Amino acid sequence: MHPGRRGMNNNEKAKDFKKSIKNLIIYCKPYFMPILFAIILAIISSILSIIGPDKLRDITNLISEGIFTKINLQEIKKISLILLLIYAISAIFGYIEQYIMAVVTNKFSKELRKEITEKINNMPLKYFDQNSYGDILSRVTNDVDTLSMTLNQSLGNLVSSVTLLIGSIIMMIVTNGLMALTAILSSLIGFAFMIIIISRSQKYFSRLQDEIGELNGHIEEMYAGHNVVKVYNGVDDANKKFKNINDRIFDNVRKGQFLSGLMHPFMGFIGNFGYVCVCIVGALLTMNNTIDFGVIVAFMLYVRLFTNPLSQIAQASSSLQSCAAASERVFEFLDEQEMVKEDNLTKVLKKEDVSGKVEFQHVKFGYNEDKLIIKDFNVSVNKGDKIAIVGETGAGKTTIVNLLMKFYDIKDGDILIDNISTKELTRKNIHDLFIMVLQDTWVFEGSIKENIRYNKPHVTDKQIEDVCKVVGLHHFIKTLPQGYNTILYDNDTLSQGQKQLLTIARGMIKDAPFLILDEATSSVDTRTEEVVQKAMDKLTEGRTSFIIAHRLSTIKNANLILMMEDGNIIETGTHEELLKLNGKYAKLYNSQFEKTE
Repeated sequence: MHPGRRGMNNNEKAKDFKKSIKNLIIYCKPYFMPILFAIILAIISSILSIIGPDKLRDITNLISEGIFTKINLQEIKKISLILLLIYAISAIFGYIEQYIMAVVTNKFSKELRKEITEKINNMPLKYFDQNSYGDILSRVTNDVDTLSMTLNQSLGNLVSSVTLLIGSIIMMIVTNGLMALTAILSSLIGFAFMIIIISRSQKYFSRLQDEIGELNGHIEEMYAGHNVVKVYNGVDDANKKFKNINDRIFDNVRKGQFLSGLMHPFMGFIGNFGYVCVCIVGALLTMNNTIDFGVIVAFMLYVRLFTNPLSQIAQASSSLQSCAAASERVFEFLDEQEMVKEDNLTKVLKKEDVSGKVEFQHVKFGYNEDKLIIKDFNVSVNKGDKIAIVGETGAGKTTIVNLLMKFYDIKDGDILIDNISTKELTRKNIHDLFIMVLQDTWVFEGSIKENIRYNKPHVTDKQIEDVCKVVGLHHFIKTLPQGYNTILYDNDTLSQGQKQLLTIARGMIKDAPFLILDEATSSVDTRTEEVVQKAMDKLTEGRTSFIIAHRLSTIKNANLILMMEDGNIIETGTHEELLKLNGKYAKLYNSQFEKTE
């Protein structure tokens, strides 16, 4: 759930709601003309439906007059054909309006998903640190679908209903003012009731969308960590949390649907009540010869045309409440602050021209404004150097890499690549200069070949095989039924260590001057580590490398080791120099050595 959302007061929520509706209108602007055309068709279709009772009144009067004389069948036939034509045109216009709205709403949801995807790529990592993936996915899928379905099903019905309502009132007043007043007064109670219900039920629909997002987030977390949940016997706790969220969803659905559900039967009752009132008043007026029988027949239809829209408006209002809650979440996400735009950055570092020099100058950074993690980081790295960054958990090792890759903007100081500040280079340009192999393996559903070639279509099959031979995967891949064309699934085919080797092969395929290894061998056994280490040595040849490692045995041959503590470098030197220093690094190394022994 979005942080702080539960703590919002009513004024803030109302302001947020109005802003979401305004955003929805703005996003619908490109589709203004087709929507307007659909609305016009809906209005015309409704007007034609309103004209029908007037023609039926004429038929009724002709029949009632002809009972005592002679029925004018020719005139009745003529009016019937006109009536048939009116209803046929109304039906055709109604179909065209529904078709246009279906096409428009699908295009709208398609563009909205596209915009959300682009937004995700432009969001800072800080946002994803503070929000669950499940909640974000819920906004992209569930909330956008709710928006699309409501606009498709409710907008046209709402316009038609309002037109029928207004048209019926006008026609009733024109036909007979007293009976019109009777019908309108009997229905005012329904209007008042509907307004009260909408104001009471909206909060439940808003909460419902939030709870669905939280439920999706919980399910995503439990699924991703399913093995951990099982091992630590956390199933009961996970089920308990799921039950709590599920119960809240049930409670909000029950209350929201209960209140919204009251509208339809109550409006039906109001419609029947108005129907009875009109019949009584009409009968009295007929007895006094104030109106003819055809007026009563017409009014019966007008009252139906008048009360049915009330029920449809009530139903549409219920759907629109869900739509409003969904749009609030979608546009809340789209309004989130993005990473700083880089359109003004014109400097470009080409991979083939980069020498490989990196310099950190008095770098300061904190994930929160009031707490610095990196306090004064200074280091100069030359071309081809292998820099190892070590330290206890929380020392700031990964943060340094994140700053180097420009995943986060530094608070103070500067980072230079070939004497050019990263502030003057785009993120895309910087990412193109680095090979990055992370601790967390990422394998997507596709063939082994596609996974290694990821985003590098020019790479040949021969190059892929050569890399896999270096890494030590080639023999294993050849034992698979389809070899390099074997399709990988999330938890199938490859072990965790083999997945790590595959990601290392993916990194080797990318030809870039810089290399970042963030605990790249943490998931492999000691024997495999030796194979991987040899591959790493080949991968680092001619490249400036930054290696984050907890296994200090893997960084003995580093040109420079940076021992970090609380965001600062406390010791620097080669492996032998730091051991002689007998400081923090020596203690850390010796403790690992003792454990190994």
